[in-house]
Amino acid sequence: FALPLFLGNLFQQLYNTADSLIVGNFLGSEALAAVSSSGNLIFLMVGLVNGISMGAGVVIARYFGAKDYDRMQKAIHTLLAFGLVAGALLTLVGVALSPVMLRLMDTPETVLPNSISYFRTYFTGSLAFVLYNICMGILQAVGDSRHPLYYLIFSSIVNIVLDLIFCGGFRLGVEFAALATVISQMLSVILCLIRLIRTKDVYQVNVREIHFDWTLLKQIIHQGLPSGMQNSIISIANMVVQSNINAFGKMAMAGCGAYSKIEGFGFLPITCFAMAMTTFIGQNLGAKEFERVKKGARFGILCGVGLAEGVGIAINLFIPQLIALFDRTPEVIRFGVTQAKIVTLFYFLLSFSHVIAGIMRGAGKSVVPMLVMLISW
Repeated sequence: FALPLFLGNLFQQLYNTADSLIVGNFLGSEALAAVSSSGNLIFLMVGLVNGISMGAGVVIARYFGAKDYDRMQKAIHTLLAFGLVAGALLTLVGVALSPVMLRLMDTPETVLPNSISYFRTYFTGSLAFVLYNICMGILQAVGDSRHPLYYLIFSSIVNIVLDLIFCGGFRLGVEFAALATVISQMLSVILCLIRLIRTKDVYQVNVREIHFDWTLLKQIIHQGLPSGMQNSIISIANMVVQSNINAFGKMAMAGCGAYSKIEGFGFLPITCFAMAMTTFIGQNLGAKEFERVKKGARFGILCGVGLAEGVGIAINLFIPQLIALFDRTPEVIRFGVTQAKIVTLFYFLLSFSHVIAGIMRGAGKSVVPMLVMLISW
């Protein structure tokens, strides 16, 4: 289950990184700084919604494992209704507050116009991003990690092609890199919805049934709000870090931003193990397969920690060449290498906390990992 999840997230990371790679190579260090500083602010804005979607996945997986298909159906349609409302609100808030948030992060004046253009274009596609995460979550909660993989491969290719046309061919600016991401994400959502509507399986979506079931909405929020708050806490902490990076200027923003994209790739196997553990634990607890829960948890912890350290060592060894893929400016490479050399050998610690958090969310204990993250961040 984790392998297609990993490949799917790999492609998602690929098209997130494509913006930085293509912008850095065709539009220069200043444009790369504008795009590279985007991750933490975007994660802050969408993290709460994504966390609630994760909570809904636990609810859906539990009912699916228990074969309570009536409540599972209500949970799916309630989650889609929540996504429509949340996506619309996120669009309004993101477009309105982007300049304010960027100034609070001490974004340099030379980078600010490009950053504002990138963020505002990105957030016009908020509905697509929210529904995309929700639809993927529904499919993964019922054990289907293959179709999300197919849709991600397709949208990744579309995003890269559009990036090359907009930024590489026509040199149109960073807002068109964001537009390429929005268009590709919309296509993914359409494919996901077609799959959910046309399937004859127990998780079929009926558009007319999309409405709030208040009892199940409470369950979803109860399970998901701690994860959402955890995402927001991480984002706020990372924005504080990003503000300090910004104070060192555009070269630091570009170098550390390039490293963050590499880290995103490196940490994918661990993130996917954690996500797979949440679904695995939720389904098996619903089916009362307690021995499978214990064995799966042990396996997930060992694999996650081992993978993380192997990846961390590999990145540590090859980081100068990896940063140079984004920008060959010596100062940009120096900043990226400095950050990587300090962080990468400690990936195993972060992996342990991610996998344990995934296990606890699957068991319906999402408050505990939230409190741990709150203290550590």
